[in-house]
Amino acid sequence: MKQHQLATADYIVFLIYFVVVAGYGLWIYQRKKSEASGSKDYFLAEGSLTWWAIGSSLIASNISAEQFVAMSGSGFKMGLAIAAYEWMAAITLVVVAVFFIPVYLKNRIFTMPQFLNQRYNGTVAMIMAIFWLLLYIIVNLTSILYLGAIAASTVSGINLNVCMYAMAFFAVIITLGGMKVIGFTDVIQVFFLILGGLATTYLAVNLVSEHYGTTGVFNGLHLMYTQANDHFHMILHRDNPSYIDLPGMTVLLGGLWIVNLNYWGCNQYITQRALGADLPTARGGILFAAFLKLLMPVIVVLPGIAAYILYKQNVFGAGEFLQGGEVNPDRAYPVLLNILPAGLKGLSFAALTAAVVASLAGKANSIATIFTLDIYKKAINPEASEKTLVNTGKIAVVVAMVLGALIAPHLGIDKKGGFTYIQEYTGFVSPGIFAMFILGFFWKKATSTAAMFATIGGFLLSVLLKFLPGFANLSFLAPFGFAVPVNGVYEIPFLDRMGFVFVFCIIGMVVISLLESRRTTRTGGLEIDTAMFRPNATFTAGALLVLGIVVALYSVFW
Repeated sequence: MKQHQLATADYIVFLIYFVVVAGYGLWIYQRKKSEASGSKDYFLAEGSLTWWAIGSSLIASNISAEQFVAMSGSGFKMGLAIAAYEWMAAITLVVVAVFFIPVYLKNRIFTMPQFLNQRYNGTVAMIMAIFWLLLYIIVNLTSILYLGAIAASTVSGINLNVCMYAMAFFAVIITLGGMKVIGFTDVIQVFFLILGGLATTYLAVNLVSEHYGTTGVFNGLHLMYTQANDHFHMILHRDNPSYIDLPGMTVLLGGLWIVNLNYWGCNQYITQRALGADLPTARGGILFAAFLKLLMPVIVVLPGIAAYILYKQNVFGAGEFLQGGEVNPDRAYPVLLNILPAGLKGLSFAALTAAVVASLAGKANSIATIFTLDIYKKAINPEASEKTLVNTGKIAVVVAMVLGALIAPHLGIDKKGGFTYIQEYTGFVSPGIFAMFILGFFWKKATSTAAMFATIGGFLLSVLLKFLPGFANLSFLAPFGFAVPVNGVYEIPFLDRMGFVFVFCIIGMVVISLLESRRTTRTGGLEIDTAMFRPNATFTAGALLVLGIVVALYSVFW
């Protein structure tokens, strides 16, 4: 058997995964079909998802090829520091559950553009609805397909395009069943994702042990820590080559908060899982997702570090990691999968497929929700029946996936590695969007003009700061840690850049809103009761446990 092929046992394991997910999805669809009550039920599974289904669906939608392939690649390149995204996300989920979700549920918000329409005006909502559709299809959907297909093709030997189209087709089948099918099948997807991911981690770490003449995963972890100690620091120093991607204390005090709060709290793709539930159920699901987030670096980062050690020790041929004549960190996870024994390789392949398909289904459902409820119903057919809205959503799912599959083969990922690449370029818009949401939540005077300034002005400033080093010498920022030499030019780390842009957007929104308030300009309001921010004792205990674990991890790997 060739290395880049699946054995018969692998196909059997994968077939079991496929039958279980498809069969369970069909059973859920048939069981819940008679309970359907319209578009909100189809898009949000209103009142149907349990806390464990919500939590599982959040993780299944979040953990895709971007994490398995690209974050493992970042582990290969920079080490455990990349886990900051995951462990800080666990704390962020607690913040979202306490402060964001109650506002959405209290005001019966079902989509993010609907929030903007209610808080600001229809123009802001429509512009952002179109923007989110473009972002989700052109950037997110295509990157999930592209990275997932690369990994699947590398492991199985199946043609790249065949892998891409097969994953897209499988995701469409699940998505057409609505949020109920997505939510409950995601529980199965997460089971395979975690089981297969842990199996890959165990065997990769054990292989490090064997290479050094010992056995056991604990010996392997100790060897990894001693042989690549520079890969086990959460806070990078300025002389670290990866400082430009994770600039020191910024991961704790700066731009990483903007990345996470925008992603987990202002993102239709994520919040949609909780918008159809009551507050205790939604909070329970989000807290469950926070605990699962703590586990993710074990699954997606440690394999990359193990691959780095094995690569340095020439256990793998150099050609395994080369792409275009240079080492590509994103090949770390697929290379590891190829060393797994028959059966386990199929399990890990199923885990990778589960991650990609679940993310595609979640993304496609969010695309369909925004298009149907915020564009089609508002601007195209205001009198559409509930049946028409559901059918429109299904058509939107198919169209979005077809577009994603057509664009994905032309997507290119640069030397930074897929994960950092995606984070940086999404960061062009995150500061402005988050500023618009956070002031919309908690400051009544924020106006629609100020919101548009944050969105457009934040994007333009991000572009300016990105390309400014080509026109100006930023070395004067170096002593403060805000500029790093890259190929002889001083660049601003993108997380710091996001922090600067966010502060700019907040100041601009405050000034514009105060000026407009003098002219009695009014904007929409939200119903907010401070009592809704008080979590129950069970949630509080779980939240404190999450916070304690993250603090302990940072103290150990500082």
